[in-house]
Amino acid sequence: MMQRTKNSPLILQSALLFLLLFILVSKSNVCAQALPPAKLDGFVYGRHRVNWDAILIEAFVDPVCPDSRDAWPPLKQALEHYGSRVALVVHLLPLPYHDYAFASSRAIHIVNNLNSSATFEILEWFFKHQEKFYNAQTLNLSKASVIDEIVKSVAEVVGKSYYGAVRSGFNDRNTDLKTRVSFKYSALRGVYGTPTFFLNGFVLPDAGSALDFADWKTIIDPLIGRKGPKREDNVHFFL
Repeated sequence: MMQRTKNSPLILQSALLFLLLFILVSKSNVCAQALPPAKLDGFVYGRHRVNWDAILIEAFVDPVCPDSRDAWPPLKQALEHYGSRVALVVHLLPLPYHDYAFASSRAIHIVNNLNSSATFEILEWFFKHQEKFYNAQTLNLSKASVIDEIVKSVAEVVGKSYYGAVRSGFNDRNTDLKTRVSFKYSALRGVYGTPTFFLNGFVLPDAGSALDFADWKTIIDPLIGRKGPKREDNVHFFL
């Protein structure tokens, strides 16, 4: 039997406080743990028919990142060159040091919800006009005015009839959550810069640098060569 000491009440009190703290922290962690999203993050590029064993490129981009912008044309060229042998999924990574990366990424999610055929049209619009949303250009502008410009511009691209829906999208909690999921998914994959590319699940070196068409051919040609001649009885599916 343990002998009682003068410090027993203090020890008991400390133990109870520790237990209470443990319960509170555990409960906090459980509450903060989000359920997996209903749909895998990312936007599938194109609607062409591809093979089950197509080479999968995953591109992590920021709509207002200059390197992401520069990486896009040669990537599209590679996709056109290889056709159904290569598939692309684009993930949005709004970098925190680009002030309006999150808002522009959210706009793309909003458009994807309204008209998925216009998703990449909006991404390319941001690439083309991203300088309007750089930190220096928006330094003396209010957040509300920049969001207004994004909504107006996006509606001009997808159709003025979408203006109200795009505006409402910025008040929709779901579009905020989807954009956060994109950021968290990138973090889970260990991505911290844009553009970053994965090929068949493996990250390519030199993250944050644009690849030109010759680079893509150097990477992809050997993989296609190892696949052997194309089989006519491959199972097909639509992405």
